[in-house]
Amino acid sequence: MHIEPITIESLETGNAIPLLRTLDIHLKEIGERHAVMEVTVGDIHRNYSGGAHGGLLATLADTVSFFPRPLLPSGRACTTTNLNITYVRPAALGDTLTARSELIHLGRRMASITIKIVNQDQKLVAHGTATLMIL
Repeated sequence: MHIEPITIESLETGNAIPLLRTLDIHLKEIGERHAVMEVTVGDIHRNYSGGAHGGLLATLADTVSFFPRPLLPSGRACTTTNLNITYVRPAALGDTLTARSELIHLGRRMASITIKIVNQDQKLVAHGTATLMIL
């Protein structure tokens, strides 16, 4: 099976991804070894208790992992093989969450990424790691 490379040439192209539009997640920065995404917790993100659903944080962490420049922006198709999230504190309705991924290893077939999610007060909300397989 041949997979055509997809390049993310700009923030607008990354922000056009349907899931990001649906969840109102915004790609803010593509760096040489990092990426930054942001979301403001709204009604659509609420869990049963009224705070941010853990799935929003996991989706944010998973998605930001693909955007350091050597990966998806450069046309390297990849898929998540492992995602590990540690929830530190709840995120409330109205909180602005910023996720930053750091590419810590890029091999021929695998990439390792760390993720940190903070709120508008720079308090840690969640952190984790992701492993991506280069296709």
